[in-house]
Amino acid sequence: MSKIENSMVSIIQIFHKYSGQECKLKKAELKELINNELCHFIQKISDQETLDQLFLDLDQNGDLEIDFQEFIALIAMVTSACHELFISTQHE
Repeated sequence: MSKIENSMVSIIQIFHKYSGQECKLKKAELKELINNELCHFIQKISDQETLDQLFLDLDQNGDLEIDFQEFIALIAMVTSACHELFISTQHE
């Protein structure tokens, strides 16, 4: 597989590692995933208010869980923000 395909497989596997059989993340699982897997791109979440706001922003269907499509929105936002950082540092 290509690098991008391997990256896609990794994202899927990591989501399932934290979401378990139900394939949905609860708040605690989302916090653990971010703190363990995205800590270089997202500041570690330590306070409940930050977690609550992020969860509310991601939970588009209001079911109090983050499904894969909602999780991918987070990945897309973080990747886009990181892309902007890489572009600005390359032009300096």
